[in-house]
Amino acid sequence: MNLDNKEKHNKWLNQVVEPILEPNLPIIDPHHHLWPAPWGRNKIPVESHYLLEDLWNDTQSGHNIVKTVFVECGQGYYLEGPESFKPVGETDFVLGIANEARQDTSKAQISGIVGHADLMLGKSVKEVLEAHREKGEGLFKGIRHTAGWDQNEEVRNSHSEPIRHIYLDDNFQKGIEQLENLDMSFDAWHYHHQIKELTLLAKTFPNLIIIHNHFGGPLGIGPYEGNRDKIFNQWKEDIFELSGCKNVVSKLGGMAMPINGWDWHKRTKPATSNELVLAQKEYYLHVIDSFGAERCLFESNFPVDKQSISYPVLWNAFKKLTSDFSEKDKNQLFYETAARVYKI
Repeated sequence: MNLDNKEKHNKWLNQVVEPILEPNLPIIDPHHHLWPAPWGRNKIPVESHYLLEDLWNDTQSGHNIVKTVFVECGQGYYLEGPESFKPVGETDFVLGIANEARQDTSKAQISGIVGHADLMLGKSVKEVLEAHREKGEGLFKGIRHTAGWDQNEEVRNSHSEPIRHIYLDDNFQKGIEQLENLDMSFDAWHYHHQIKELTLLAKTFPNLIIIHNHFGGPLGIGPYEGNRDKIFNQWKEDIFELSGCKNVVSKLGGMAMPINGWDWHKRTKPATSNELVLAQKEYYLHVIDSFGAERCLFESNFPVDKQSISYPVLWNAFKKLTSDFSEKDKNQLFYETAARVYKI
């Protein structure tokens, strides 16, 4: 494996260095990935190769990150056995890294695992969920079955290859029912035009804790390029409607990805915290106003967002966004909501 691209990318990120704001504020990062190879089940570039050393390099870069939650990304699947149980291998893989991290408790600990199970299996997914729980040794919290679907070929659909209108599918909902019965959470990732369908799902399963990922994925590429204002206005309405479902909480982050169309990853220098705040402040504040701080949690989405911005700069942006918030609201946004939702 040639790591030249990774080293070049880190050098590119290091062009922007900022003083760390509020370095003592305790933080749970509730959304990061781990990638053991440059090209895995979910194909990624070499600069995204990300294991414990990489995670700690980021979490130790100035902010007080004390705990993290791993979210599925199609890595470490079992190569043998029934297809439906292969994703349990990812939980096994992450547990090994979490155990490795326990050898140095002065650094951020992986305190939760969100895996994948094919909810299209319907009722039979129960056995897979139970296998995840057993393998996770107390760290397994729930699953994410990515739902991002778009009819345009320029927008890559989610790695789980979802069908159109998956949230409304009978088999999928039977799988969701098993998740709810086992008191596990559901991380929801999709695109902006699918938010209304998640709202219908949330209303159908009011006892299921749903964690809305990445603002619902406002797209800015392909046919959506140049339509940001129109998309934003509809997105605002859809987010407000979703916030009426009290079983839904919202992750704040994951909008520095190339699909969002800001194109920071194409520049000679990465984004600064001021640039992120200026470009995306209205998104963050609308979600917080709609859901309340007690139902919102900041996330890094690393190393995916690392394509556009460094870890310390990203968390500086979050702190600038909340500079005039009360201490209570800050603690909820940076720590307490994540601790409650993921039971860590």
